[in-house]
Amino acid sequence: MVVQIFLQKEKIMISPLEGKNIILGVTGSIACYKAANIASRLSQEGASVDVILTKGASEFITPLTFKSLTHRAVVTDMYDQQSELAVEHVALARRADVILVAPATANFLAKIAHGLADDALSATILAATADLVVAPAMDGNMYYNQATQSNMELLSDRGVKIVGPESGHLASGLSAIGRMSDIDKIIDSLYVVIGRKGDLVGKTLVVSAGGTQEPIDPVRVITNRSSGKMGYAIAKAARDRGATVILVTAANSLPDPGGVEIKRVTTVSDMREAVLSSCGSADALVMAAAVSDYRPARIENQKIKKDSEDKGLTLELVKNNDFFLEVPEGVLRIGFAAESENLLANAKDKLKQKGMVLIAANDITAEDSGFNVDTNRVTLLDTNGNVDELPLLSKYEVGHRILDRVASFLI
Repeated sequence: MVVQIFLQKEKIMISPLEGKNIILGVTGSIACYKAANIASRLSQEGASVDVILTKGASEFITPLTFKSLTHRAVVTDMYDQQSELAVEHVALARRADVILVAPATANFLAKIAHGLADDALSATILAATADLVVAPAMDGNMYYNQATQSNMELLSDRGVKIVGPESGHLASGLSAIGRMSDIDKIIDSLYVVIGRKGDLVGKTLVVSAGGTQEPIDPVRVITNRSSGKMGYAIAKAARDRGATVILVTAANSLPDPGGVEIKRVTTVSDMREAVLSSCGSADALVMAAAVSDYRPARIENQKIKKDSEDKGLTLELVKNNDFFLEVPEGVLRIGFAAESENLLANAKDKLKQKGMVLIAANDITAEDSGFNVDTNRVTLLDTNGNVDELPLLSKYEVGHRILDRVASFLI
């Protein structure tokens, strides 16, 4: 898998779009302004972006905008002899890894649904074998029109990836379905489509994330400092390699990754039920969640009031059962050892006791690889005695390093 690393202060980011040839088609909608942001994002992530504007799109936004963002010529008319790419729709189509049309108007959806090729963009799509992603944008009544619905159904049946539209405020003043999806959701859809050629296609991975919460009373809980970022990074990396991903999460503050099935949980009991039910058809389980070891023996129905005599509060805790050992036979078990001392010794014990094939050990006392940061420094240990100490990486790249090993186990 080809990736790119961007260094921004202390943040490290990798993109599966690095080196990919992407055609961005832009059609005549007020949502054209968002297409400029998409072109910028794709270019920043290392993709080669060829923009094709329809005549309607050129009424809203200029080719110069996209040329400035992509540093590449923009196609507006396939009969324009002054354009170096005007008659190159076939060449563009051949080298494209994916074609994205954002925004896609109702008129353009009708065109490509019925095989019309009367402009540079529709001709390129008809000549291409690359995957096609469309992000519709239109008025609410146009979206609900039976013709539009039929066209979208026809495209979906052909394997076209349709992203949105969403409900929201429209240019007409209506509040209805028809608003183009947010950029993150559209980019996520590209990751999913490109991942169809990844090394985990056909595999199902369950990933847990976040810190569980055990209630004391209706207000208070026992929890930990896990943000869920590591689990989410692994889920995204697995998605980007073509896996079917089920993310069991106790995190509440992170945006949902597109193309991933989400199961939300709170307590250890919730997580146990969600993980074990998901593992029935899974190939591997990556337990990145910080699961509470203890819970209150008694949960109060009402909020515990502060003692007026300030005598303090004593809680009786009972141990939660370790459901990791209940994972069905045949499911690869990968775990984490978040330790503050004796890192490798504790990790080796967990690896053996819990029947894992691989464990990622990390020192949570380090500022750059502990909780609530985007980077991690882990050591991978497996049942063959191999010890692989990784340098400081983004959590997304750590996820890929773990999945490299998972993929080798699943061959």
